[in-house]
Amino acid sequence: LDVEEDIPFDIKYVLGRTKSDRITALVMNIVENSADDITMSPEMQKTYERLISFMFEAVYRNPKAKGEEGKARDLVKYLYTHFTAHVEKMPEEYRRIAEQEGAERAACDYISGMSDRYAVSLCEELLIPKFWQL
Repeated sequence: LDVEEDIPFDIKYVLGRTKSDRITALVMNIVENSADDITMSPEMQKTYERLISFMFEAVYRNPKAKGEEGKARDLVKYLYTHFTAHVEKMPEEYRRIAEQEGAERAACDYISGMSDRYAVSLCEELLIPKFWQL
């Protein structure tokens, strides 16, 4: 499943080819079209609604993605348990948060800022013995 490749052309044409381009286009359109009320142009609103519809169909409700939810939940639970028990393993910024607000808050902040790929890579690094990796 390659969602980036599967996004319909008409949506990419209006919003852009990359996730960053799409976010920028949406934010800029809201800024350009907002005065007293926060709003989008009619064309942008229609395109945004098509993107949301596509994402629900292709990603959020996709049986393949839904089948992985349990694994993703377990991965996040593992990282949370690991970092609340090993605050010293988090970057300095999150160790400071742990000192001020507790390990739970710091671990949540750290994990919430991770990309999916980084979280998976970190779990592999923490869980898989080095001699098993080829």
